[in-house]
Order: sequence, then C-alpha cells, then structure tokens
Amino acid sequence: MDPDMMESVVITSQEAGERLDQFLQTQIGDHSRSFIQKLIKEGNCLVNGKQVKSGYMLRAGDLAEWEVPAPKTLEIQPEDIPLDILYEDDDLLVVNKPKGMVVHPAPGHTEGTLVNALMAHCRGQLSGINGILRPGIVHRIDRDTTGSLIVCKNDRAHNCIAAQLAEHSIRRRYLALVRGGFSEDTGRIDAPIGRHSVDRKKMCVVKSGGKSAVTNYRVLERFPACTFIECILETGRTHQIRVHMSSIGHPLLGDEVYGNGYCPFPGMKLEGQVLHAKTIGFIHPSTGAYMEFDAPLPAYFRELLKKLGSRYEWLQQS
Repeated sequence: MDPDMMESVVITSQEAGERLDQFLQTQIGDHSRSFIQKLIKEGNCLVNGKQVKSGYMLRAGDLAEWEVPAPKTLEIQPEDIPLDILYEDDDLLVVNKPKGMVVHPAPGHTEGTLVNALMAHCRGQLSGINGILRPGIVHRIDRDTTGSLIVCKNDRAHNCIAAQLAEHSIRRRYLALVRGGFSEDTGRIDAPIGRHSVDRKKMCVVKSGGKSAVTNYRVLERFPACTFIECILETGRTHQIRVHMSSIGHPLLGDEVYGNGYCPFPGMKLEGQVLHAKTIGFIHPSTGAYMEFDAPLPAYFRELLKKLGSRYEWLQQS
C-alpha cells in the first residue's frame, strides 16, 4: 500500500465488536460489501499492521488502515452487435434495448454492452459528456429491463435531452408484472429514494436524505397471483419502479434484488425483473418538435402474459 494514499482510524469502544468489512463500508462510502471484501482480501486493508479477514471482529484500540486503489483505465472496443433501432438521425438514436444487455462498460464487464454496439454502429459519432466509458449515454435502464432508450450523437443533443430529464419533462411509460392484486385501479407513490444503508448496491425508500421520487401506476389486467400494470414516471431515480412497487408490497416478478425473484409458475425461473420501457417522448434537440416512440413488448413478456391468460386482442396491439 502507498503510505501517502492510506487512511487510518483507531477503533473506539463504540465500534468494537463490529466486523471489519461492515465498518469499512461505513468509512469508505459508495461501495458494495463485495467490493470491500475484495479490498481486504487483496491486502489493501490492515489491522495493527497485519492482513486479516473480512469477518475480523474489531477491538477497541485497533488501528485500521486502508487504501482504495485508483480505478484502472478501461479500453472499450467497438463490437458488431445487432441493434434494434426505433429511430435515428444526425443528433440521436432511440434504441430498443434487449434483456440482459448492460448499458455501459464497468470494471469486470467491458464487452457486450450497449456502448460497445453503439461504438461500432455510430463509428465514433457519440456525445462525450459522460466520458470514455459512457459515450452517447444520457440515461440508463437496468440490465434486465427492456425497452426504449435515447442515445445522443453530439454534445448539443446530449445537453438538450439531459435538461429535459432534469426537469422531468420526458414522457416515460413502463409496463410491468407485479406480485399480488390491487383493490384500486390507479395509484400514486410519492416517496423519496436513497442508497440502502447496508447494501450499497440497493436503493430504498428513505425518511430523510433521499431524492424526490414519484411513480403513477394503473392496473391493466388482473390475474390470480399477479397484476399487469402501467407505470408513468414523474421522476427518474435509480431502480425507481422496482423500489416503489416493492415498498407497497407489490415487487416486480423476477426481481431478485427487491422481490426474491418471485414467479407465479412453479418450477419456472424468470431472468430478472419483468419490466419494459414501452414509451419515451421528448422534444427533439434540433427541430423542437415533440417525438414519441414505442418499443414493442419482447417475446418473453408476451409469452408470460399469454401463460397468465391475458386478452389476446390486447397482445395483438402491443
């Protein structure tokens, strides 16, 4: 470890008895427990000058020292991955992202992302505001969420779309299957969202310190064990629909993080949350015209609805 980069603290009686990894997670900040444990395993944390395990129980007077290494620079390569493009011009694209595709590269995941595909398709013509790891990316949807996503080809377009996102004027309509039934047909969830205090990869509804988050929902179809709903976002927080629906007792089907991966069909396992970004609408950065695009429901979602006994007429229109 580099002495100039190290941080240290002497453990007090109040902190004694706490696991080292839990203690470091409160000290280091916005990192997951697995990141902290990897840090300890690789010798980037010492207690009293010695390497210990993540589960080491701290004692009063212990000297804990740690260093968070600087992130490695990633080389992102263009990849010839097919894209389902709903619209494209000189300023932007609207892409229908498939299930299982990560939007942009991250350490340990540098291939097969939407950015890799965009770099090949756009031949370098992507906005650079979000840096080398996220060219063109002005907003995101989760890996297992499907549907419409705006990609910007230049910084002017990026700034325009980002401003609309900031003022919550972009129309975003999602379709989801959630656990359980509703007595009402419509509802509005107004509950701030912040980072989970223990699991830093998760978000949660918080009483203080979070960001304003509002989700409007409407029941489309009711089934014995679940409900097909439409969600319209007034804000766009990380995992907003997943967190909000879980907070009122209706987690999304297949959501491993906020709903234990629930599936209404015995013996069947879903691949992540059943959530689709159906509609996106915005003001075009150059023309000033309002534009709106619909991403068709993916095959897996349609098959689930059919399996549940959904109205076939509705499916034909999707």
